Amino acid sequence: MLDFLLVLLVSLAFLVVPGIWIYNRLVADRNQVQAAWSDIDVQLMRRHQLVPQLVETVKAYAAYEKATLAAVTELRSRSEAANHLPDKAAIEEQLVSALTRITVVAEDYPDLKADHNFRQLQTELTSIEDHIQYARRFYNGAVRILNTRIQSFPHLLLARPLQFRPAEFFAVDEAQARELVSVELSS
Repeated sequence: MLDFLLVLLVSLAFLVVPGIWIYNRLVADRNQVQAAWSDIDVQLMRRHQLVPQLVETVKAYAAYEKATLAAVTELRSRSEAANHLPDKAAIEEQLVSALTRITVVAEDYPDLKADHNFRQLQTELTSIEDHIQYARRFYNGAVRILNTRIQSFPHLLLARPLQFRPAEFFAVDEAQARELVSVELSS
């Protein structure tokens, strides 16, 4: 009887210990995805705080480009209000395109290009865009790891019953990303 209990306890340990390890790994992966999304959110917030400064600086030099500047402001507001990841990704891609147009407009205004405030804002914006790109790649890597584990044996044996769900990738509309930026200057 004692041997039977010992065998039962050892067998149970062989099932429980890997189960705990798998569960903890899935939780760590899910938390990594959430932290990575938070990093993207922080970078987007930095961009959204910098954009009004950039818009004001450009407004001072290019008053007639109001449509582009208004579009940037409107896209910024829509992005801050978006809660669904694919919607936020699409709006952010439109915002990148609009910001690129502002930068191109600056190329036609030597005084604006030479302005210290504009150059500093442009440098910061470029840095933020680089950080956002890195954060997106990191987030998508974390999503890939989580989704692979959830769908792979033996993790799926615990993931499904414990309600672990695949996360969404931060995707960009391919056609929009490849679209050339066109700037039209009218006098």
